[in-house]
Amino acid sequence: MANNQILEKLEGVKQRFVEVGELLTNPGVLSDMERYISLNREYKDLQPIIEAYEKYKLALSNINSAKDLLSVEKDEEMREMAKAELDSLSEKIPEMEEEIKLLLIPADPEDDKNAVVEIRAGTGGDEASIFAGDLFRMYSKFFEQKGWKAEINRYSEGTAGGYKEIVMRVKGDGVYGIMKYESGVHRVQRVPQTETQGRIHTSAATVVVLPEADEFDVVIRNEDIRKDTYCSSGPGGQSVNTTYSAIRLTHIPTGIVVTCQDEKSQIKNYEKALNELRTRLYNLEYQKYLDDVSRKRKTMVSTGDRSVKIRTYNYPQGRMTDHRINLTMYNLSSVLDGNIQELIDELQMAENAERLKEHDV
Repeated sequence: MANNQILEKLEGVKQRFVEVGELLTNPGVLSDMERYISLNREYKDLQPIIEAYEKYKLALSNINSAKDLLSVEKDEEMREMAKAELDSLSEKIPEMEEEIKLLLIPADPEDDKNAVVEIRAGTGGDEASIFAGDLFRMYSKFFEQKGWKAEINRYSEGTAGGYKEIVMRVKGDGVYGIMKYESGVHRVQRVPQTETQGRIHTSAATVVVLPEADEFDVVIRNEDIRKDTYCSSGPGGQSVNTTYSAIRLTHIPTGIVVTCQDEKSQIKNYEKALNELRTRLYNLEYQKYLDDVSRKRKTMVSTGDRSVKIRTYNYPQGRMTDHRINLTMYNLSSVLDGNIQELIDELQMAENAERLKEHDV
């Protein structure tokens, strides 16, 4: 009944879990914040595996007890109870083993991170900017549902509404691991308000989701940064910032430029811009990993090539189609109201199936 290969792997994980727990109380580790954070993250990642292991061991133990009881018990009522428990547990074992196999596959180490989310208007002129605004609204509502906090770094409004570009930092539990599926080209098919003959137009917006780097992931030298300040732009009236609070940072070795103008404080804008710069530098290296993953998993193809069309939103038919897994849902208005968890669940299940094929657990 028991899968000895799984039990052997789980015992190894249990030993590491105990070892990491002991290291976290070691004075030498406590004085090394970078190592402490790394070990604490590993301990947290191992906990679900250990919990599944304990449940699995208990189920196997109860199965053996039920079998022992059946071999000696003469009372028919007790035998029926033991047989019922044996049948019930035997049905659960394969499900437990599948769950454990997934848990044993190394997770993307970035999944627990916060994320930087960019939405940019693509082909389609004003309609593309309006659609970028629709995507921003969709994600904002989704973030609210998840209890995440979004902070806008910068934005550029479209001439007819929406955004030419909007960049935000999203903080919460496991943001990147959920939002990474959104990277790619999103296409919309609908009749624009400016269309007098009722013709359907196709336009697009690009979404890029980056795992946010923390201060230990990337070290940036002050001499490698050029800092410029300028006045923030605004829609007019009291919103116009007449002080030099907006920040532009240029990373001289790579040429990467980031700006932040959302805060009225120059210091806060600098902190947000530096955080984004750190993230973009970190992702130069992380992209190599994504390129490798995208060759193996169709669910993540867009992370390796962000020019790939991943999804179509068709207004006349009220449908949304995700092209990576050939999933079509006829609840477009609900999706645009931020109810995208079901879609992300489907993408995660598809990726899990692919991950199981990659690893021999």
